Amino acid sequence: MTDAGDAFARAEEAELARRRTADGEQAGPPAGGGPRSGASRDDDRVVSPLADSDERAIESALRPKRLDDFVGQGRVREQLSLLLRSALRRGRPPDHVLMSGPPGLGKTTIAMIIAAELGAPMRITSGPAIERSGDLAAVLSTLQEGEVVFIDEIHRLARPAEEMLYLAMEDFRVDIVVGKGPGATAIPLDIAPFTLVGATTRAGLLPAPLRDRFGFTAHLDFYQPEELSVIVRRSAGLLSVRIEDAGIGELAQRSRGTPRIANRLLRRVRDYAEVRADGLVTREITRTALELYEVDEMGLDRLDRAVLDALIRRFGGGPVGLSTLAVAVGEEAETVEVVAEPFLVRHGLLARTPRGRVATRAGWEHLGLTPPAITEMPTLFD
Repeated sequence: MTDAGDAFARAEEAELARRRTADGEQAGPPAGGGPRSGASRDDDRVVSPLADSDERAIESALRPKRLDDFVGQGRVREQLSLLLRSALRRGRPPDHVLMSGPPGLGKTTIAMIIAAELGAPMRITSGPAIERSGDLAAVLSTLQEGEVVFIDEIHRLARPAEEMLYLAMEDFRVDIVVGKGPGATAIPLDIAPFTLVGATTRAGLLPAPLRDRFGFTAHLDFYQPEELSVIVRRSAGLLSVRIEDAGIGELAQRSRGTPRIANRLLRRVRDYAEVRADGLVTREITRTALELYEVDEMGLDRLDRAVLDALIRRFGGGPVGLSTLAVAVGEEAETVEVVAEPFLVRHGLLARTPRGRVATRAGWEHLGLTPPAITEMPTLFD
C-alpha cells in the first residue's frame, strides 16, 4: 500500500470511530422532533460539498502537491504559475492571493500548493477562529520571512482583526495596543514579509478595503465531467481501488462538478464493491451503489428530488412560496434555500421568480413528466 493509502486508512478508521460514538450519543431524534438546521442537514448528505475535520484528514492523502498535478481550473492554474515563478525569480514573496468559490473545489489544496511551490512553511487558520485582534497578532508576530498564511472563510474575520490585517498586508506591521482608556498606547511591531492566502465561499461579504489589498484574485468554477474523471482515476490509484473507465465516467457524471463529492462517492462505491461484489468497480456496480445512496444520474439526492417532486406534483410546477415548499417537504425554509435550491437552479431544473419558485421544462422532464403545453415565466411586473 502507498503512503497515501496508509494515511487514508488511518484517517478513515478515525472517522468510523467518531461516527460510532456519535451514533451512540445521538440515537434518538432531534429535540422537539422538528426539522434540523440547514447546516447540519447538509453535513448528512453524501453529496454535500462540506467536510468535517475527519474527512479533511482523509482528503489530505489525496491532495496534489504541485501545481502541475492539479486538475482543472486551467486559467487560474496558469495565472498562479506566472505569479509564483515571477516571485521566485525576484526572491520576494508573491502578492497576497484571494480565492473564492463554492466549497469542495480545491481552495485549501491550492493554498498548500502555493506554499509547496515557494518552498515555504505554512500557517493554517480560519476566520471564525480569530475572534480578537490579539489572536491575529499572535500568528503574525511569529512568522518567518516568506511564510504563507492561509485563512479559510476569511469573510468571517472579526472586525478588529480585519482592521489589523489591513496594516499587516500593506506595510508588514501591526500595532499592539497596551493598556485601556486614555492611557492606552499603540506599540508598532514589524513583522516578516509574508504571503496571505485567503479563501471564501461568499466573496460578496468581504469588505472592499480587504478585497483591494489582495494582488491576485481567483474564482474557482465547477468542474467538467472529463476533469472529474481524471481526479477519480488518480484517487482510485492512490487508494488501490480497481475501477473500470465506465465506472469512472459514471462517478464523474454524478459528482455535481465537485472533486470533494467525487472522492466521497468513490469511497462509498468502493465499499459497496468490496462487500457486495468482487471489489471491481464497474458501471453497473457504480449505478447500483449510488441508487442505494439515493444519488441519481444528474447528482440529485433525496432532498433535491423531494423539492422538485413537491413543486411539480403538489403545486403544478409553481409558482409557490419558499415557506410553503419547505413545509411540503418537511424541512426548514433555510434548508431548502441554502442546501437544495442552488444546485437545482444551476442545472436549470428550478427557477426563482418574484412570485415564488417555478419548475422549468427540464425539471418536469427529469421526473419523467410532461410539462404543460404553455409555461410562461412570470416577469417582475406580473
